[in-house]
Amino acid sequence: MMTLTRHAATALMVAALAACSSAPVHFHTLVPPAATVAAPAAPFSIDLLAVAVPPQVDQPAMVLRSGSSSVNVLDGERWASPLGDEIRAALSADLSSRLGTHDVHGLPRAKDAKVVAIQVDVRRFDSELGGSATLEAAWSVRTGEQSASCASRVAEPSGGSYDTLVDAHQRALGQLADQIAAASRAVAAGQGGACR
Repeated sequence: MMTLTRHAATALMVAALAACSSAPVHFHTLVPPAATVAAPAAPFSIDLLAVAVPPQVDQPAMVLRSGSSSVNVLDGERWASPLGDEIRAALSADLSSRLGTHDVHGLPRAKDAKVVAIQVDVRRFDSELGGSATLEAAWSVRTGEQSASCASRVAEPSGGSYDTLVDAHQRALGQLADQIAAASRAVAAGQGGACR
């Protein structure tokens, strides 16, 4: 009887310890791998301001859209930094590469330096496994003399894993960066109608 009680107690402790353990947490980043500068150097720097994101996805855990009105918060799949910072860092890297210039946000600069200020307000950031990564944003580019206010919607097929979903968001941000880079060059050159 004592042996049976001891085995039952051991089994109960093992079950309790197993219940206390948690699944591993995976961290994801939207920042693409470092790339060589592919474009001729722009005659200006960029100042990418803080990026606003919708409150329902502005949290450490990834939020998946499920159906027309449901979302799932994935505590085991997290962003490496706050989502707005992840998007800002990804766009900064993409724009710097596409324009052959630097993001001087928060850095001192000469009074006569030519800088294009960029503001991005993400209105939608939907993630669907086996569906698409959808990004909708209102954004503007401006110098002291010129400005353009634009809006973009980009959707990329996401695949069936969290890694392919993050890759899809990286591609969507790359497409947004293409549009912002083109508008930045146009505005810096004094051209209007910079939105495509």
